[in-house]
Amino acid sequence: MDTIVLKFGGSSVADNLRLNVVANKIIDLYNEGNNVVVVVSAQGKTTDTLIKEAKELSNIPSDRELDVLLSTGEQVSMSKLAILLERLGYESISLTGWQAGIYTNDVNQNAKIESIDLTRIQEELEKRKIVIVAGFQGINKNADITTLGRGGSDTTAVAIAAALKAKHCYIFSDVDGVYTTDPNKVTVAKKLETLSYEEMLEVANEGARVLHNRCIEVGQKYHIPIITKSTFNNKPGTTIQDETNNDKIEDTRVKSIVKNDDIIYVNMKYETYSPELFNKLFKTLLSKDIIANNFINNSSHSMNIFFTIKSNVLNKFQNLLENDLKSFDTTYSNISRMAIVGHGIMNDTSILEKIFEIIEINNLEILDLQINEAKIAIMFKQKLSNNILEQMHQKLI
Repeated sequence: MDTIVLKFGGSSVADNLRLNVVANKIIDLYNEGNNVVVVVSAQGKTTDTLIKEAKELSNIPSDRELDVLLSTGEQVSMSKLAILLERLGYESISLTGWQAGIYTNDVNQNAKIESIDLTRIQEELEKRKIVIVAGFQGINKNADITTLGRGGSDTTAVAIAAALKAKHCYIFSDVDGVYTTDPNKVTVAKKLETLSYEEMLEVANEGARVLHNRCIEVGQKYHIPIITKSTFNNKPGTTIQDETNNDKIEDTRVKSIVKNDDIIYVNMKYETYSPELFNKLFKTLLSKDIIANNFINNSSHSMNIFFTIKSNVLNKFQNLLENDLKSFDTTYSNISRMAIVGHGIMNDTSILEKIFEIIEINNLEILDLQINEAKIAIMFKQKLSNNILEQMHQKLI
């Protein structure tokens, strides 16, 4: 008997009507003779609401207490789904992250799974129960609740699939797969049948909100095929798996283009420079969980550095500028980064030529250009319109 893991995102379990759709999908797969483990996210925008409410009580709530609070969202989803499945005649049991044996490190808000004790899950599967696990959460060595970061339910699902040696891990959401670019920005975007783990990881790391990047790493490590599908239709999805053979011996096709506008470009100056001051600045950013990327140090006698941060930490950064870093002369602006993804594309110069044709036609200025085996990533000095993305898509795909 095969074991499969199904994960349903927040939009899939947003209300009782949608929970019924989810339940019917679970029942269909269960009736095919599968052992079924289901991982659920919090309903709709519950996590955002809980964060907002916490910040009404404190500007900087404790990470530990925030984890305790946020973990309740998934618990509501799992219990409601179990109640519904029981009413429909299917034995089910809901388990929190810690009841399911998910052990993490001690990092609150962005914990990593260290091990999974499958004892309870396997006991319930042997009774032919449908096991429903709260995603996004676990427990550390101090028996404190931890959460895995936004999108962490994907990682919960793939990690459980890996531990159970499941046949497949299905990630259900309100989109029916991975597209050549964001279909909300480019209407002619095409759905992809397959992607390699490497390609999908590049797409996720560049900001496409399709899968949690850590779940792809787990899938790749344990060779678990990840299938992304829509909860609300039966169309084929996209399968993420090991590199597969195709008709061409060397395929350098562009698979996907990601435009990320959630990037802040920062320039910080100070009248003197020393390595100690540079290190202190970097450590100050890290102390507030602000990860600086694309760091360029143009300093000589005075400090002059450039880096990027994600826009979702801009408030934290602004707070530092008003306090710990107020002696720096700082400017920042919103920019875009575009990544062209496809295995082997660095070896096809025609792809770069086409990219630069569009850059020249639109008088775009490049800040940084990075090329590796599976990606060409360009950071621009300005925020790009979706029209540029459409031009790239038309030319390259």
